[in-house]
Amino acid sequence: MPRPVIGISTYQDPARWGVWEMPAVLLPAAYPRLVRAAGGLAVLLPPDDAEDAARDTVAALDGLVIAGGADVEPARYGAVADPRTGPPARERDAWELALIRAAIDRQVPLLGICRGMQLLNVALGGTLIQHLEDHTGGLGVFGSHPVTPVTGTAYADAVPETAMVPAYHHQAVDRLGTGLVASAHAPDGTVEALELPDRASLVLGVQWHPEMGQDTRVMAALVRAALVRAAGERAAPTPRTPDGRSRARRTPVS
Repeated sequence: MPRPVIGISTYQDPARWGVWEMPAVLLPAAYPRLVRAAGGLAVLLPPDDAEDAARDTVAALDGLVIAGGADVEPARYGAVADPRTGPPARERDAWELALIRAAIDRQVPLLGICRGMQLLNVALGGTLIQHLEDHTGGLGVFGSHPVTPVTGTAYADAVPETAMVPAYHHQAVDRLGTGLVASAHAPDGTVEALELPDRASLVLGVQWHPEMGQDTRVMAALVRAALVRAAGERAAPTPRTPDGRSRARRTPVS
C-alpha cells in the first residue's frame, strides 16, 4: 500500500544561505523526519492566499499536520495582546486556520503541534492563555515534563501511560473550542492534548513537540488514520459526471 501523503504547514520568512538572502519556505527538518519515521510521505505546505487554496490543498492530502511556531494573534480569539505575546504572523494564521477548517470539513485526519493545537482551539471558538512560566528549558532550549492521558480518548489509545515529552511554549489553551475535549494534562493542569471525539477521522492537538523526541506514537496515530481514509477513497465508486463519464479521483502518491 502506498505511504499516505501527510502535508505539513510551514513558515514563509526571509532566510540566508550561500550567497542568497530572500523569502524562503521554512520548516525544521524534524517534522518531515517524524512523518517518515511513522510511515508517512511528507509534503510541505507554504502559505497560499488564493481563493480555495486551502480546500484544494487538503483535497490532495491523506493527513494534515499544523506545525509549531509563532504566537497566534490574540485578535483571532477576541483578546488584547499581552506585552509578552510575540509579533503576529497574520499570513500564517489565516492559511493554517483555513487548512484546519478544510480538514475538519473534509474529514481529513489532522494533528496540531504546539501552535497548531492552539490554532485548532481558536478555529473552533476557543481562547488561549497568553503567557505562562516553566514550560520551556530556557531561551531556545526544550524542556521536559510528564503528560498524563485522559482515559477513553484517542490520545490515550495512542499513548496509554504518563509520558515525558519535549516542550517549548509560553501559551496554552484556556477555554476549549466547541466540541473539543481535553485528552491529556501536565502536572500543573495545563491542557496538553485536545481532540474532537466521535468523528470518522482523527482530529488531535498536542501542546508539546513530538518531533523533538524519539516517541513516534502520536504521529503514527495520524498516519494510521490517514491510511484508513486513503483505503476508503480507493474503495469508493468512481465519481461520474451527469452524462455518465467517469470523473478523476485523487490517488495517493507513492
